[in-house]
Amino acid sequence: MTGPFITDFDLHLLGEGKHYRAYEKLGAHPCSLDGDTGVHFAVQAPNAERISVIGDFNGWDANAHPLSPRAGSGLWTRFVPGVVEGALYKYRIQSRHQGHWADKADPYGFSAEIRPQTASKVWDLSKYQWRDQAWMATRYRRNAHDAPISIYEVHAGSWRRVPEEGNRWLTYRELAPELVDYLTDMGFTHVEFLPLTEHPLDGSWGYQTVGYYAPTSRYGSPDDFMFLIDTLHQAGIGVILDWVPAHFPSDAHGLAYFDGTHLYEHEDPRQREHPEWGTRVFNYGRWEVQNFLISNARFWFDRYHIDGFRVDAVASMLYLDYGHRDGDWVPNQYGGRENVDAIAFLRRFNEWAYHEFPDVMTMAEESTTWPMVSRPTYVGGLGFGFKWNMGWMHDMLQYASCDPVFRSYHHNRITFSLLYAFSENYVLPFSHDEVVHGKGSMIGKMPGDDWQKFATLRSLYGYMFTHPGKKLLFMGNEIGQRREWDVGSSLDWDLMNQPLHRGLQHWVRDMNAFLRGSPALYEADFDPRGFEWIDCSDAQQSVVCFLRYGRSSDDPVLVVCNFTPVVRHNYVVGVPFGGYWRERLNSDAPLYGGSGQGNFGGVHAESAPAHGRAHSLTLTLPPLSIVAFQRSADERHAA
Repeated sequence: MTGPFITDFDLHLLGEGKHYRAYEKLGAHPCSLDGDTGVHFAVQAPNAERISVIGDFNGWDANAHPLSPRAGSGLWTRFVPGVVEGALYKYRIQSRHQGHWADKADPYGFSAEIRPQTASKVWDLSKYQWRDQAWMATRYRRNAHDAPISIYEVHAGSWRRVPEEGNRWLTYRELAPELVDYLTDMGFTHVEFLPLTEHPLDGSWGYQTVGYYAPTSRYGSPDDFMFLIDTLHQAGIGVILDWVPAHFPSDAHGLAYFDGTHLYEHEDPRQREHPEWGTRVFNYGRWEVQNFLISNARFWFDRYHIDGFRVDAVASMLYLDYGHRDGDWVPNQYGGRENVDAIAFLRRFNEWAYHEFPDVMTMAEESTTWPMVSRPTYVGGLGFGFKWNMGWMHDMLQYASCDPVFRSYHHNRITFSLLYAFSENYVLPFSHDEVVHGKGSMIGKMPGDDWQKFATLRSLYGYMFTHPGKKLLFMGNEIGQRREWDVGSSLDWDLMNQPLHRGLQHWVRDMNAFLRGSPALYEADFDPRGFEWIDCSDAQQSVVCFLRYGRSSDDPVLVVCNFTPVVRHNYVVGVPFGGYWRERLNSDAPLYGGSGQGNFGGVHAESAPAHGRAHSLTLTLPPLSIVAFQRSADERHAA
C-alpha cells in the first residue's frame, strides 16, 4: 500500500487544527492499493450523513462510489481504482440536517475546470521537474530586509493579450518568456501576481477564490504554472502571490454551507457576511479553517516554490465591525471590536511561515493604524515581514494631484511619512487599487498639460524609489497607461511609440538600476540611521532634500526634489563631505522627456557651511524634478 492514506496521527493533528500538511492527505491523490492504481479521495465534512465522489469516471452517479466515514473525525475517504489524472470530480454531500444536499468542488482540489464549469480535476503535482535550485539556494538574500526589492504587480490575464486571436490572454507558458524578458530589461527584482487561485468570476480579479489549492485553469495546467514560476526563478526574479484568507464567495460549489452547516464560515449572519463584498468570512476559531488556510500557505511554498505572500484585506480580518453598520456586528468576549481569533490565526500563520521557510516573505495589506503589523509576535506584533504603507501612498497621490500653485500649503504630505517610516517594515505601493473604480490612471491624476503630467509622475516615482521602504508598481504605471485598468483587455503597449511614455518607462528602468546599484537606497530601509533630512521645511518653494545611508556612512545618496514647474538656480544644499558630487539621476533629462535642465554631470562641494553641515553644493533644480547625487568613487576612496 502506497499513497496518502490517513493515519491516527493525521487524525490527531487534524483534530487540533495543527495539520499544516493537510494537502498531503486530503483531496484527490493518485496512488496505488494492492496492485491497483487509482485515486484516494478524502474530504472533511463532520456534519454529513452521506458523501459520494461523483465524476466523469462513474457517470456522475452518486451510488457508484460512496465514501466511508472515519469514526469521530469528520473525515470521509475512499480509494477508487482506475481513476487517472485529468478526471473530473465533485463530492455529493448529503447533510444530516434537514435533508440538505449539494455537489461541492474539492476544497483541497489541485486543479479545476475552466469557468463557468465548476468541477475539480485530479492532478499529480509530483511529476514536474524543477530547475530553480540555484534560486532556491540563494533567495534568502533576495528577500532580506536589507536587499533591493522592487516589485512589479501583474494581473496575468490583462498584462498582454493576443489581439489577432480574439484578444485572448496568454497562457502560463506563453507568459513565461515574455514576462521574464520584460522584468529583466526593466530591472524589477520580484513579480507579484494578483490572485491566481481558481475563481468563478473574471471581474473579481481573483479575489473571490473558490479553489484555494488550484492555480486557475484559465491560463493552463498546474504544470504550466510551475513552468512559469521556474522560468522566473531561473532568471533571478522572485514570485509573490496575492493570498486571500479574508473572505470567500458564496457560490454553491464552494466552501459556503459546505456540509449543510457553516463549516468554514460563521453561523451568525452578523459575523458571516462581508457587507461590502457580498462574500463570507472565515471562522478563524475553527480547527477546519486553521488546517485549511495554514496548509494552503505551506502548499504554495512547498509544491510551487512561491517566494512570498501579499495577504489581502488584513484590516477586514482584524476588526469585527469592518464594513458593518452600528449594531450589526458581534463584539468579542471582552466587548471590543478586535477579532481575537483572526489575530491568533495571523500570528500562528507568520510564526509557522518564518519557522518553516525563513527565506520567504509575508506582507500585509493593512489599511489602518493597527500597531506592530510587521513586528515579531514575541513582542506583541502580528509577525508579518512587511506591511504596505497605505498612508504614504494616499498622502503622495493627494499631493501630486494638487496644482503646483497650491502645493506649498500641503507640504506636510510629503514629509509626514518620515515621522513613522521606521515603525514598520514598509513597502511603498502604487498598486492596482489606485487605477480602478473611477479613480483614473496614475498619469490621469497628475495636473497640468501633458509635459507637466509626465514630469510630475517621474518625480513622484523618483521620490518613491529614494524614500525608505521597498517599492511596488502595478503594471501599466511604468508606461503612463492613460486608461483605467480594465481586466478584460491588454495594457496599451502601443503607447511606447510616443516619446513621453517611452521616456517614463526608461526612467523607471533607470531607477531600478540605480536602486540595485546603490546600497544606500536599500540596506537601511527599516533603520532610522538610513535617512537624514537636510531640509524638509522649504514649503514656500516646494523643495525637500535628504540623504540616504547604507551600512557605510561615507557613501550616502543625496536627493533633492523640486515639486514646482519652476527652474531654481543657485539652490544651496548642505552636504557632509567635500569633493565632487556626481549627478547620478535627473528626471528632467531629455532621455526621459524632460527639458534638459541640470548640473552638467556633477558639482564640486564648497567649503561653505549650510544646513548645519561643513560643505555645500550650489545646484540647479530642474522643474518638477528629482535629482540624485553621490560622491565619485575616487573621492570616496581618497577619504
